[in-house]
Amino acid sequence: VNHHCLPPPQVPALSPAQLPEEAECLTVPKYKRDLVQKLKILRQELSNQQPQAGHCRIEVCREEIFEESYRQVMKMRPKDLWKRLMVKFRGEEGLDYGGVAREWLYLLSHEMLNPYYGLFQYSRDDIYTLQINPDSAVNPEHLSYFHFVGRIMGMAVFHGHYIDGGFTLPFYKQLLGKPITLDDMESVDPDLHNSLVWILDNDITGVLDHTFCVEHNAYGEIIQHELKPNGKTVSVSEDTKKEYVRLYVNWRFLHGIEAQFLALQKGFNEVIPQHLLKSFDEKELELIVCGLGKIDIADWKSNTRLKHCTTDSNVVKWFWKAVESYDEERRARLLQFVTGSSRVPLQGFKALQGAAGPRLFTIHQIDANTNNLPKAHTCFNRIDVPAYEQYDKLYDKLLTAIEETCGFAVE
Repeated sequence: VNHHCLPPPQVPALSPAQLPEEAECLTVPKYKRDLVQKLKILRQELSNQQPQAGHCRIEVCREEIFEESYRQVMKMRPKDLWKRLMVKFRGEEGLDYGGVAREWLYLLSHEMLNPYYGLFQYSRDDIYTLQINPDSAVNPEHLSYFHFVGRIMGMAVFHGHYIDGGFTLPFYKQLLGKPITLDDMESVDPDLHNSLVWILDNDITGVLDHTFCVEHNAYGEIIQHELKPNGKTVSVSEDTKKEYVRLYVNWRFLHGIEAQFLALQKGFNEVIPQHLLKSFDEKELELIVCGLGKIDIADWKSNTRLKHCTTDSNVVKWFWKAVESYDEERRARLLQFVTGSSRVPLQGFKALQGAAGPRLFTIHQIDANTNNLPKAHTCFNRIDVPAYEQYDKLYDKLLTAIEETCGFAVE
């Protein structure tokens, strides 16, 4: 069972997340050092914005996490969302000093971004990035839900947690209020990007007979859209091709989703005022919202504390052997089991947050029945592992713990 433990009462939970103060090591690439610096300033600004008193209390049941969170968060005023976050899963014990909030945001984002609900869809060539679904209006309340999604994204950034799921880079660019250009098309629709580049690079006189009208496929039906009034009757010429490309790019990124995007942006900016993000670019914003998706095992190992064991203990050697044998998804599940989130902080494993500030990932060998499963304590980023007699047993027990457990309790 995932055990949720209480820190000493005198230690306040840190929120927004505080960054370790030590100077960044010079081996970190310059752009990343700059990002860490900018992030420090952002965290300070957000910290100043946080009310000293009161909590933002949320209590939901796991099975209804999306609907219940929606009802509670949308009832609150924006400034209530800045208060210290206290989350409780109904029917589970355990006070929240970071671990439960982190898990709540992670599980909730997984639900609300799931294309099954129709708010988002996978972008064309890459099933891992999401974009707003132009047909989201099948849910009559959809704009209110996008407003909610924006608030949740803002709360994750404000309280120093991450959401599960990333959008296309142009989406983050739009969220920053920056204009979209033809270059942004390359990552989302490479074929269209190449055709438009060709139009700009070549003399199209007598070659193309395009008009200011484009077609798109909506649920199997071909629909025409005019890029400007009476566009169907206006031919694209060598003189007007730049305007055509600009209008086409804007249409491609906003057609059918402008109202949804504005609702989401409104929710996000209610929690994170836009001016605080002006020094960030879209790649940095993606990292701030989603953390690092890929897990660096060498970094994980070198920033792990060992309790009642050493690097030579079988438990430790076998633990890492198991981690190395896992695929990316299983490693992410293990990390989520122990820390509450499958994302790694921007500064890597050395910056993992616990209940009261930075706390390294910890492997704790315990004197317990070796038929027991490993236990996780998310507020301490700690996994308790019995001294299993052989590798296969550790492998099986660890896997069972990751695959089957869910929930917090107090020891």
